[in-house]
Amino acid sequence: MTYAIGLTGGVGCGKSSAARFFADLGAGIVDTDALAHELTRPGEPALLTIASQFGRDFLLRDGSLDRARLRRLIFSDTQAKARLESILHPLIRQRVEEELSRQTAPYTLVIVPLLLETGHYRDIVQRVLLVDCDEMQQIARVAARNGLSELEIRAIMAHQMTRGERLQRSDDTLDNRGEESALAPQIAALHRKYLALAALAKASVTTPH
Repeated sequence: MTYAIGLTGGVGCGKSSAARFFADLGAGIVDTDALAHELTRPGEPALLTIASQFGRDFLLRDGSLDRARLRRLIFSDTQAKARLESILHPLIRQRVEEELSRQTAPYTLVIVPLLLETGHYRDIVQRVLLVDCDEMQQIARVAARNGLSELEIRAIMAHQMTRGERLQRSDDTLDNRGEESALAPQIAALHRKYLALAALAKASVTTPH
């Protein structure tokens, strides 16, 4: 299996931007949020299960998931959040393992927004890379991207670790407080580091003891 690095960070910190830079350098990418979207498309069994457990009010007229309504529910109801996770998490985990087994890149980033909070996937990633920025930058970026209010964004952030806790618990950090272009040299350095670590890990597996 490919050498795996968990890519995480608070909402709006720039995980997707960082992943694009890494992908351009040849890293593999497995995005748990993207997998969750795939699993909840019309016709997917997960969407049928969500509709049966939460009600068809959570479907839009075209049969797709009303993601905004579901998001509001799970951030206000911890039991609903746990029910949704019990539906999706095993399916996402299965897809992640399948994708990692097919990867041919020297190393792969597994994007998990709540990696540090939940501990999910810590057993399959060798390191944790944090994308970091200031909290007010998070709010501004998410508001511009998704049109959410500050209150809604802070509700999401309340379910995540504080910035200080994330910084303490990560192995590597990308500083995304400046322009997006400032990520490139940082990522180039990390790319070299991860290539070396992946090569060492591969050698340790193939070298007879």
